[in-house]
Amino acid sequence: MNKVSVVIVSPALADANNGNWQTAQRWQQMLTPNYRTRIVRDWPDGDTAQDSVMIALHARRSAAPIAAWAATHPGRGLVLVLTGTDLYRDIHTDALAQQSLGLAQRLVVLQEKGPDELPAALRGKARVIFQSTPTRQTLPKTRRHLRAVMVGHLREEKSPETLMRAARLLKDEPRILIDHIGDPLDPALGEQARATAAECPNYRWLGGLPHEAVRRRIQRAHVLVHASRMEGGAHVIMEAVRSGTPVLASRVPGNVGMLGDDYAGYFPHGDAAALAEGLRRCAGGLANPQSHAPAGDLRQSIDQCARRAPLFDPAAEQRHLHQLIHEILENL
Repeated sequence: MNKVSVVIVSPALADANNGNWQTAQRWQQMLTPNYRTRIVRDWPDGDTAQDSVMIALHARRSAAPIAAWAATHPGRGLVLVLTGTDLYRDIHTDALAQQSLGLAQRLVVLQEKGPDELPAALRGKARVIFQSTPTRQTLPKTRRHLRAVMVGHLREEKSPETLMRAARLLKDEPRILIDHIGDPLDPALGEQARATAAECPNYRWLGGLPHEAVRRRIQRAHVLVHASRMEGGAHVIMEAVRSGTPVLASRVPGNVGMLGDDYAGYFPHGDAAALAEGLRRCAGGLANPQSHAPAGDLRQSIDQCARRAPLFDPAAEQRHLHQLIHEILENL
């Protein structure tokens, strides 16, 4: 018996190594036991005759393949996965993104605050699927200093300048060490990172690193900093949580949808002074004379992240993904 064919459209492929690609690749692996799957940037791609389902990542950037699918398979088989720039920018202003919303039979958001951004009439089509990653051992960490890491290519949406300003506020506090990982997609931000490293002995910009190297650095850090202006459901947050590393995150809907409304480790977006103070409090949590375990804000964030960790389990993501495909096939 021939397997049903599912095509995944991603505006980014392996060379980009970004969140869209990682989602596409992981979903292909999760679906392959039951479905024929392939990842493409454009559709039609010359191998379309048997395609029954399209999963398209990004409303605006995948608008052309989405429209082509809807013309070929009107009213059926189309899943649209909404990214951060989709939810928090494009669907409010861009006609092509809005067209994609209307054409899809299901809308997938990657964190629990996502449906709030959709027009009320479309929320019934929305499904929340948290992304996932395998758990990693929580490593013992030094108490001599706090090591913070921020992961994300240097571009406006990630607000890397917030971390750089915080590093300047902390440059005379040698117990707080900051590693910043990401390629300079915006060259001006790359120049700022170089200047910050030259001025601040406790800040290092490491550029882009392979994914496995990034995961190891997250494991070794005391805390992950995530300063983004907009997020659809950040991979790096779930990777930190599943490694036992707590997060200091900007209070924006995409981060709250990952970490929960009552999470202790938020700071206002763009507020470098609040981020610096959060890092100071985390460093203070290493100095508990009564225990070898972290204390204070750092302990609270670790415990809260541990309670969220099951949301990002691969078995849960695979189960919800297969339920989604089953829904779509029922309506063909």
